[in-house]
Amino acid sequence: MKIIKKLLKYVAILILVLISYVLIMLSLPLISVNENVTENPKEIPIYILTNGVHTDIVLPLKNEHEDWSNQLKFEHTIAKDTTHNYVALGWGDKGFYLETPTWADLKVSTALKAASGLSSSAMHVTFYKTMNENASCKKLLISPENYTKLISFINESFQSNSGEFLKIETNAVYGKNDVFYEANGSYSLFYTCNSWANQALKAANQKAALWTVTDSGIFRHYP
Repeated sequence: MKIIKKLLKYVAILILVLISYVLIMLSLPLISVNENVTENPKEIPIYILTNGVHTDIVLPLKNEHEDWSNQLKFEHTIAKDTTHNYVALGWGDKGFYLETPTWADLKVSTALKAASGLSSSAMHVTFYKTMNENASCKKLLISPENYTKLISFINESFQSNSGEFLKIETNAVYGKNDVFYEANGSYSLFYTCNSWANQALKAANQKAALWTVTDSGIFRHYP
């Protein structure tokens, strides 16, 4: 009987924690930050891009403030195509990225490691020639000052050695124009790929959610 009571107690605690998490997950994304930040001039285009689950930050490949091709190299991709103009950057759990091409491939061990923050992370980099604005791709114009802050945030997300980003040697890429690099930080229930993108926007003084783990938590602030 004592064992049953303990089990019921633990189940009740787990249910309470899950309910609290869901309530937080639904409520905090509604709170907007940087809603009334004034920028001048707003001249550098960036994009937020979602595949319906995951948010990328998309930047010009080259401008006077940063040439990403010095670190994010075309030759690291299958296509080795040098004619791209934009680079999409996403941070996430390394196991999800490299071992879970589809949801059907998701392993319990991968999910548990990701949820607990015990696994390592990766940066997913995809090159694009053009960007098309739509419901899944929103264009923002930001100031050089805030773009510089965004650059700093993203650079700090990459692991590096002697100034070089560390490419992950893998065949588990999504296409011919993407590549993975080692990243800093750990994925968890409280800090996901979308949390990273949301933090990137906050670092650049752009509209963002107070906290979110979902792409919708970001995009609701960009109707």
